[in-house]
Amino acid sequence: MRFLSRRLVMPNDLNYANSLFGGRALEWIDEESAIYAICQLETNCLVTKHIGEINFESPAMQGDIVEFGLETKGVGRTSIKVSCLVRNKATKKTICLADDIVFVKVDPVTRQPVPHGKTLEGLKTQTEEEVRSLHLLPKDNVEDKD
Repeated sequence: MRFLSRRLVMPNDLNYANSLFGGRALEWIDEESAIYAICQLETNCLVTKHIGEINFESPAMQGDIVEFGLETKGVGRTSIKVSCLVRNKATKKTICLADDIVFVKVDPVTRQPVPHGKTLEGLKTQTEEEVRSLHLLPKDNVEDKD
């Protein structure tokens, strides 16, 4: 799982108990997952089809930095299924896990599902190449270019 972005919990993100409002967490999860899926499929013509089980495990408080870990769980002909883990940046405690988030590529005019042409194996290779190009892997994991 790659942790790709972070958010600061601000006063307007809090519920009556002064912890992160679940609805705000869900909004962030949908947005972060959509951005991830858009980058994976290289198209912004996606819609959220389904969000599976969501388990809230610990609260986030004002001033906490939360981070979003995302991974691809599956790829269909028109869809991609991702998982999103939200955790506290400092403590690494899980705040919540949203599993089985499904996005579907749609035609921008008809809004009907259309094939995206990607495979799980191809996305894994794409991600490895992206990480390698950003020099995020330790040197012993990167092939010599000499």
